[in-house]
Amino acid sequence: MYFCANYTNGSMVIMTRLLKHISTLTFLAGVLFLLCSCANMAAPTGGLYDEAPPRVVRSNPQNSALNVDRKIVEIEFDENIKIEKPTEKVIITPPQINMPVIKSVGKKAVVEFNDELLPNTTYTIDFTDALVDNNEGNPLENFSLSFSTGNQLDTLAVSGKVLSAENLEPAQGIYVGMHTNLDDTAFVRTPFERISRTDSRGRFTVRGLAAGKYRIFALDDKNRDYKYDNPQEAVAFLDSIVVPSSIPAVRQDTVFRDSVTIDTVIAVNYTRFLPDDILLRSFSSGFQRKYFQKHERIQREKLVVFFAAPTQEPVFELLRPASDNDSWYLMEKSKGNDTLSLWISDSLILRQDTVILKMNYLKTDSLNRDLMQSDTLSFTFREPRQTNREKGEEEKEEEVRFLMVNHNIRSSHEIYSPVQLEFEQPVIDFDSSKVKLTYEVDSVFSPVPFTMLGDTLNPRKYTLRHKWEPGGKYALNIDSATVHSIYGLWNNRVEQAFTVKTLDQYGNLMFQLSGLPVGKPAYVELLDKSDKPFRKVRVKNNEALIFDINPGTLYARLFIDDNGDGEWTTGDYEKGRQPERVYYYPGAYEIRAYTDHEESWDVTELPLDKQKPLEITKNKPEEKKRRNLNEERERQQNQRGGSPFPGGSAGMGGQTTPMQRQGTPTR
Repeated sequence: MYFCANYTNGSMVIMTRLLKHISTLTFLAGVLFLLCSCANMAAPTGGLYDEAPPRVVRSNPQNSALNVDRKIVEIEFDENIKIEKPTEKVIITPPQINMPVIKSVGKKAVVEFNDELLPNTTYTIDFTDALVDNNEGNPLENFSLSFSTGNQLDTLAVSGKVLSAENLEPAQGIYVGMHTNLDDTAFVRTPFERISRTDSRGRFTVRGLAAGKYRIFALDDKNRDYKYDNPQEAVAFLDSIVVPSSIPAVRQDTVFRDSVTIDTVIAVNYTRFLPDDILLRSFSSGFQRKYFQKHERIQREKLVVFFAAPTQEPVFELLRPASDNDSWYLMEKSKGNDTLSLWISDSLILRQDTVILKMNYLKTDSLNRDLMQSDTLSFTFREPRQTNREKGEEEKEEEVRFLMVNHNIRSSHEIYSPVQLEFEQPVIDFDSSKVKLTYEVDSVFSPVPFTMLGDTLNPRKYTLRHKWEPGGKYALNIDSATVHSIYGLWNNRVEQAFTVKTLDQYGNLMFQLSGLPVGKPAYVELLDKSDKPFRKVRVKNNEALIFDINPGTLYARLFIDDNGDGEWTTGDYEKGRQPERVYYYPGAYEIRAYTDHEESWDVTELPLDKQKPLEITKNKPEEKKRRNLNEERERQQNQRGGSPFPGGSAGMGGQTTPMQRQGTPTR
């Protein structure tokens, strides 16, 4: 009995302890199961993302404050903020000579002026889109603060766009300034009185203007002195006087219930500042500083001189070796004379390892004047060292070296393209009678006439012209020893057969034009997808007809040729000349083979800033990258089916709180 009793009591103790351990293990397993379930479903998301920009709480001085004398401006917001690219995006007017300190400190934006504040002056700090919240980067767009150091605040404003005159590209980040001094010299002698800066679309607004008359300009201000004192800076000017004004106006604002559903449309009264449609066409004057860059003699027979910009052809004088031969070289030059090659034709000079020249040329001084300059240039050539193997090969019989020639002939030749020939060296004794162009008729090739013209700039280039027959089969034959170079090389035989494309491989395009100025010549240019022109025709009787266009996508622009030189001409502020006007057709053309396309084009139907197709616009506007993460989250969840908050408010059960359903922003 004692044994049994002890046994029974011990068993009960053991069982009690075992049950306690089992309960503990069961509890831990349950916790682990719940945690694993939560992890498998999804991690808590933290609620909706904040898409609201920072909100102004207070500022010192207050907006529109009068008689301000403090040089520090502080603006407090309802959350921590950042200022992106303050030196670029934040515009302070009147313009400051010494750049203010612009920084963010927690919830504050701080601007510390380094210039003394001018008396009786309205100051405007335009943050554009530089102010963003610290976490999500939501921008507070078009925020500005104004105050006056006197007892009156100037509140008028003007706005518009700046486009590149040549290609209608939005002029990004260019200053737009105003002068009450209407004299033409104010732009080049004194800083702007009020300024703004264009955004990615070329748009600007100049604020804080007093009533009166103004001249307005755009300036790509490289040295940031707010005046046109560098002819290499792009500029724009308006011929007319600007008179700011304001009128009461009403606009329609749309209130959305959610991201897509319109709740209501309300009328909002506001003040409209005029003019608000100013268009400035910016241009570079074409000025380039002229100076000598370098010279070289890579080949024994060729001296090359490089200039930084197009220039007047320089004058060369041979100093060493001495020679009485004034015609000791043939010149090859680029258009504009920025690269010149002197091919030595005198054998005595050619053998000299060192040739020294005196060169008289134009150089631009610090006052932007082109003055004559003289330099002495030494051209040295050293024969490359030869290896023993190369020396042994020289002892063998040398192979005949022919004058190389390149041409643009392809097996399928464009019907509008002449034959271009370019030789390795300048040539003499080009006997064109030994050049034959033949055309196949009934399987027999017969000679046809052609015209051979030498290039006026390059003594190595020639152009063969003939009116090609569509689909015709041709052969070009140049006999050997027909072309001799000035160094004694002659050509090998050239035989090239080719077929001209047929008309059914091309499309044709005709523009019926309207809106053109009377009595002014105009040209239409066809553009590829990179906005590069590849064909040009003159407008005749308000029509532009372009034949033989290869199939594909193309674009078109037109320019008014005011000076009749057949090229687009830039402006000149000193002469008061605006750049020649340019218009873009607002769409693209899909040219199909063997098809005639006819289009009506009113060049003034759309304003200039609406004409250029976005596909070929290089300075594309920066779309504000708002986070829209809530919409993306809802879209993804709708695809999966279920709650947009995986795991619900606590990561369990797939339920959301009423606050989350209402879309209350949380951090």
